[in-house]
Amino acid sequence: MDSFELNKIIAAVLLVALLIIGIGKLSNIIFHVEKPKTPGYVVEVEQVVASNIASTAETSEEKIDIATIMAMGDIATGEKIFKKCSACHSIVKGGKNNIGPALYNVVGRKIGAIDDYKYSKALSEYGKEWTFEELNGYLIKPAKWIKGTKMAFAGLRKEKDRASVIKYLNQNSDNPLPLP
Repeated sequence: MDSFELNKIIAAVLLVALLIIGIGKLSNIIFHVEKPKTPGYVVEVEQVVASNIASTAETSEEKIDIATIMAMGDIATGEKIFKKCSACHSIVKGGKNNIGPALYNVVGRKIGAIDDYKYSKALSEYGKEWTFEELNGYLIKPAKWIKGTKMAFAGLRKEKDRASVIKYLNQNSDNPLPLP
């Protein structure tokens, strides 16, 4: 192949590139469409700004009826479901902390209150107690309920499962709280 053939190939590629760019520019001139000043329809989106984690948790608490949810669960099912939790937590009296803190006497205890366990900053500063409502919200998806927690559990979607685990945790206490 001589240089003349190579020049023809390069010229053809450049011509195609210029044609594509030219056709695009020409079509923008021929088919110019002006955007309307007002849209044909307006989609209204509610803007929600969370000022802090506590207010988000309080609004979620108002929407649920914890007594109804707790009525769904039973302790035997909770014990079976808790096996998922036992990989990281112990439930026996005097049990040691594992990857997660020991959960004996957890219901009614202040969040982040075990001295010999290093909680995440979010849990240490949360400032509430593990009530039935808090446990229910936390067990749905821990990372969403208390942002910044280091607990990497996906959560329990079914209300019956959460209620069963909460009842099981409540039973494993020196003084179980009365159910709502």
